Amino acid sequence: MHIRPETAADIDAIHSLSEAAFGQPEEARLVDMLRAEGDAALSLVAEEDGHIIGHVLFSPMAAPVRTLGLGPLSVAPDHRKQGIGAALVRHGLAQAQREGWQASFVLGNPAYYSRFGYSVELAKGFTNQFAGPYFMALELAAGALKTPFAVSYAPAFSKL
Repeated sequence: MHIRPETAADIDAIHSLSEAAFGQPEEARLVDMLRAEGDAALSLVAEEDGHIIGHVLFSPMAAPVRTLGLGPLSVAPDHRKQGIGAALVRHGLAQAQREGWQASFVLGNPAYYSRFGYSVELAKGFTNQFAGPYFMALELAAGALKTPFAVSYAPAFSKL
């Protein structure tokens, strides 16, 4: 497996992968909208034998510090439980940190995302339309999330 940035040639495969991974078209449409609106800050694919088997997208969030939202994260149904999603997330977070992003938020399963350092506890106090038990935060730069603030996902998230 090889992780790399998406290219224009990957767009159809990513769309199909996202639909298959989620069993519905909404996440695939979200990826397409984020890309079209210029909000795909980091879009990485996992490729094996010339086939896209995983994808992760990080989009900029409205916040007083440089913040990314993680998601969607998609893995082909026949390639799950092989560490592909985890490798994509780790690769994306490392790249985000190298590029000077200071924080990241995700809406997802705490049992899964806590392995990367995301924390429901850290996200408490931050204002967001998705705030609750599945909203998690991660500092990429020390002290970036010391004081809670309002944080918003890219506009495409509100269009679904």
